[in-house]
Amino acid sequence: MVTIYHLNNSRSERIVWLMEELDLPYELQTFQREPNMMAPQAYRDIHPLGHAPIIRDGETLMVESGAIIEYLLNRYGNGRLQPKTDSADFGRYLQWMHYAEGSAMSNLLLEYVGSMMKPEKSDQPGPLQMFHARNLEMVQALNDELGRFPYFAGAEFTAADIMMEFVFSFLERWRGEKLTAYPHAAAWLQRVHARPAYAKAMAVAGPKS
Repeated sequence: MVTIYHLNNSRSERIVWLMEELDLPYELQTFQREPNMMAPQAYRDIHPLGHAPIIRDGETLMVESGAIIEYLLNRYGNGRLQPKTDSADFGRYLQWMHYAEGSAMSNLLLEYVGSMMKPEKSDQPGPLQMFHARNLEMVQALNDELGRFPYFAGAEFTAADIMMEFVFSFLERWRGEKLTAYPHAAAWLQRVHARPAYAKAMAVAGPKS
């Protein structure tokens, strides 16, 4: 059985959601962040990198949510939640699977960390303004993409949507804003949040769990 080491309010939500979508059994071990928002030592002791999520599957111990999702789908998915490799949707699927962490979360975290630092006094625009402007462009581009297709890989819900959901949830949790300026993204988020597997996952691994 797969064990998910879940850190509250983290990317490990993705893995719990995936397992619920696949209707696979799993063991969930939940850890709460320290007051400084870092993972507790007990969590960091499980894997040398100490990043969330962490899973154990037999002798396999893994971090990195995108890699974990690909591993679980390839091992246990039986073709579910991903297009066939000869499908026209397969390229989009891979793109958004990797974009979620490779670009989207990296961009948002640059702005997030920058917003917590004391800005330097200057009449010239600084890095924080640049990060903010770039993220506005990014979210608008994602909104436009969701105006073309109901889901990130095309007509069907896939694991790419699980990966991308946390990008938008992070944005809402951090800024406390709803996506009213981005109607296609807001409608997509409503669709994926209405999935029964998402509700089950959030009941046990949501930010308030």
